[in-house]
Amino acid sequence: MNQKREEIAIAVENVSKIYKLYDKPMDRLKESLGLTKQKKYREHYALSDVSFHVKKGECLGIIGTNGSGKSTILKIITGVLNQTSGNVNVQGRISALLELGAGFNMEYTGMENIYLQGTMNGFSKQEIDARLQDILDFADIGDFVNQPCKTYSSGMFVRLAFSVAINIEPEILIVDEALSVGDVFFQAKCYHKFDEFKEMGKTIIFVSHDLSSIAKYCDRVVLLNKGTKLGEGSAKEMIDDFKRVLVGQYELPESKSENSLLNDADIQAAVKKDKVEEEKPKLLEYGTKSAVIEEIYITDDRGTRSTSIIKGSEFHIHMRVRFEENLPAPIFAFSIKNAKGTEITGTNTMFEKAFLEPVQAGVIKDITFTQKMSLQGGEYLLSFGVTGYEGNDFQVYHRLYDALDITVISDKNTVGYYDMNSAITVEDVVEKSNVIQYKKA
Repeated sequence: MNQKREEIAIAVENVSKIYKLYDKPMDRLKESLGLTKQKKYREHYALSDVSFHVKKGECLGIIGTNGSGKSTILKIITGVLNQTSGNVNVQGRISALLELGAGFNMEYTGMENIYLQGTMNGFSKQEIDARLQDILDFADIGDFVNQPCKTYSSGMFVRLAFSVAINIEPEILIVDEALSVGDVFFQAKCYHKFDEFKEMGKTIIFVSHDLSSIAKYCDRVVLLNKGTKLGEGSAKEMIDDFKRVLVGQYELPESKSENSLLNDADIQAAVKKDKVEEEKPKLLEYGTKSAVIEEIYITDDRGTRSTSIIKGSEFHIHMRVRFEENLPAPIFAFSIKNAKGTEITGTNTMFEKAFLEPVQAGVIKDITFTQKMSLQGGEYLLSFGVTGYEGNDFQVYHRLYDALDITVISDKNTVGYYDMNSAITVEDVVEKSNVIQYKKA
């Protein structure tokens, strides 16, 4: 953290937030009245010594499981909560999309709430007037804006709340899972507005469980778990680490909380590292190794091994798996990402209902996925996995991240990630005696 101070929009330094948890309400009362000298509470670290900086014009993502402290750190940055220790310094006007509609008076009309929220954010009536039409156009709730908010549907309410928050021209935008409000059309508008903010060079902190959006928008990502910062780096690196946390294959630091809701010993698992030949690239892999992926490769429509596939042709993804233990129903999977780490597509044998059988130790199986290449021309990365359920517990036996690269060769790219392969007809319209006839071009 050696950035020049003038380049820093948000500085979070050694921030901790501790909550006192009491077994009985009476214990809290006794302590508040000074009637006991005994410690009647347990400390829970919602945040423990968390530090990071956000540069001006940067989009920082924060990811982690539920209860990791994501919302807590955002509330401290915006001043909703006070930290127990540490320092937070913010340079610039903040608009926070945390709890949409917080501060709205349900008895007031939508219009009255627009002016109420604008005033609370330090705007004069003239400044709110100047932004009013943009707010109304974005919310698109029509004449309901003149009705009390208590009469709104939940969708209408969040549309208005989002529109008010997004149109006050902040220097810093803080978004906590707020881009998923409303129907698909309104969500598209929200993401378009988000793109505009990025293009304008606004500073953004973005918290979301949508890892594709994190990979798409964020310049850097902070990974939190149970109040502790596990890492900070590129979206791709942190998303891969997060997935390891989710399946208990990340070596977690010891929690400071005396009342840790999860038993660290139950979910910590050291990542087993096999010896890799020096001339081969280092693979990101983990798992229990009850099953081991020994070989992976791609063949084209002629059956030739190749990492270059012509768009529109059939190709095959192969994996060879050796089983070290008896497994009840292993699942074989692959996924494809772009260079930014966004998962574009993938499947597994459970989704395809292709293999739902037990396998004995010592067996080796070859798995082949056959499909047509519809991705746009470019470079992609393939990841592989062997997982399964043992009772109700999900197990990762072996995963290989970004293990193969694949080049799609194309002389026709369309919009987006993949080609719809549309068939198009264009016809001339000929009018004769008030009867419209069609003639193919």
